[in-house]
Amino acid sequence: MKRCCFKRVNREFVVQDGYVLKEETHLTVLKTSLFFPGDGFTAYDCKGQLVFRVDSYGPYTRDKDEVVLMDPRGRCLLTLCRKRPSLHQRWEGFKGERKDSDKAKFSVKRSSIIGRPQTSVMVEVYDNSGVEYRIEGCFSQRCCKVFNIDKKEPMVEICRKVDPTTSVMLGKEVFSLCVKRGFDMAFAMGLILVLDQINGESYFNNEIVEAIVHPL
Repeated sequence: MKRCCFKRVNREFVVQDGYVLKEETHLTVLKTSLFFPGDGFTAYDCKGQLVFRVDSYGPYTRDKDEVVLMDPRGRCLLTLCRKRPSLHQRWEGFKGERKDSDKAKFSVKRSSIIGRPQTSVMVEVYDNSGVEYRIEGCFSQRCCKVFNIDKKEPMVEICRKVDPTTSVMLGKEVFSLCVKRGFDMAFAMGLILVLDQINGESYFNNEIVEAIVHPL
């Protein structure tokens, strides 16, 4: 058995080993439709190669209780399902295509039933007892972090993207996803999809906020 040349955080949730890299990784995430929240995403690496995609169509996307994260070839990596009824807007994640007999691998929910933009979001991993994450910040403004509760360090950072040629901050439909080494990129992208569903914000809101920017 080959040994990894980096120390993985104890009992992290992994969708696929191939998405757990040895170094910090930056992805550019693009909202593929500006008309309806939750209407699709694509994610690219620093070389412009497609890494993830989410395809959904039409104005009633948010009425659906299931979102699927796929690889570039359209293979299902994660299925995210809304738990109903739930005052905390609880979602559950399943590896691959969900079947009726499958058990959820993790859950994501707001820490408060009051839907404020700054309300923190909690992530619990079912298979690994004691593994929890807290998401702080404001996803609607593309400025938030995913913390490992045990180590109290950010594992994922989401921030507004700046055009390196003009130093102009781009719109909220394009943003940066920074994934720390040893953390699964597919899991990080799945959290983005849930945050998008929970927030349901308008992409025509031009409110300006200060954001942390990481160069790609």
